[in-house]
Amino acid sequence: MAELKLKDISKRYGSLTVIEKLSLAIDDGEFVVLVGPSGCGKSTLLRMIAGLEPITGGDLVIGGARANDIPPQKRDTSMVFQSYALFPHMSVRENISFGPRVRGEPKDETERRIEKAAEILNLGAYLDRKPGQLSGGQRQRVAMGRAIVRDPKVFLFDEPLSNLDAKLRIQMRTEIKALHQKLGTTIVYVTHDQIEAMTMADRIVVMNGGNIEQVGTPLELYDRPANTFVAGFIGSPAMSFLQAETGVVGATPVAVLQDGTSLPIAQGFGHETVTVGIRPESYQRDPEGPLKLHVEVVEPTGPEIHVFGTIAGEDVRVVLRDRELPKPGETLALSVPVEHVHLFDSDGGQRLEAH
Repeated sequence: MAELKLKDISKRYGSLTVIEKLSLAIDDGEFVVLVGPSGCGKSTLLRMIAGLEPITGGDLVIGGARANDIPPQKRDTSMVFQSYALFPHMSVRENISFGPRVRGEPKDETERRIEKAAEILNLGAYLDRKPGQLSGGQRQRVAMGRAIVRDPKVFLFDEPLSNLDAKLRIQMRTEIKALHQKLGTTIVYVTHDQIEAMTMADRIVVMNGGNIEQVGTPLELYDRPANTFVAGFIGSPAMSFLQAETGVVGATPVAVLQDGTSLPIAQGFGHETVTVGIRPESYQRDPEGPLKLHVEVVEPTGPEIHVFGTIAGEDVRVVLRDRELPKPGETLALSVPVEHVHLFDSDGGQRLEAH
């Protein structure tokens, strides 16, 4: 196992800067997920850690040793790609053992590692099958087994579940998390799916435009997003935003929305223009509630009812957990507990804290 340190890492392609002076420390045995929209630099960063992309500037340190100039095969990392990249003419056993055989490692040691990987991944019954005889989830487990037999210090996953259907994705999320608990190895995992990030990570690194927006545990990012980008990216369904002015009504601090609605907020804000963020599940039906939701579309999902509409003329999504279906055209009265009202600076989008 090993800790990773990225110190002012940069990546440029000619005049194009993809990542600029990014710094991040990953603890030994930690499961860290890099998440962000397409083109944010997360896969490029992973490939630099693996040695598949040269580092333009800064230092990559793996297990206390500078790794910038160490070739990929000597970095003691193992990578699982989106594509399974299995040899179709080889059995599962042959696919898993391909790397050790090419490197000329002792046969007995290789066989021991194969058996260990097969046991961890529940592949024992499939070792003599060809990839064409396996399901998508089983093929991905074979790809993971090929990584495990290297016994690396660091596992690198590049969107490994993208080719699987929804049911298999959920199953494989659990299996990869269980794998980490069994091996205790450092894992860096790249995905654009924030649900994967929330359910699997010890810590999440939210990236945007080659920069880190916020690093924290899943609940830290959910409960206290650093800015509107993180607030809108983490959480499903996404947080909705309303423009407002802070003020006081009587002795109650409020955010006054564009239609004049006064929404109670936390103590400590003066008069300023803000962006109010509210998660869909934070709304509550309340006959005396200050917020008026004009219902446009209703989507019952079983355990929840998703309601699309407008509040103060701005689009929002509300998640209700009762069994009473609103009707399009109806107006619902809602309230939000003050501790669930997020405030952000309207210019830079940074989180505002009561003071």
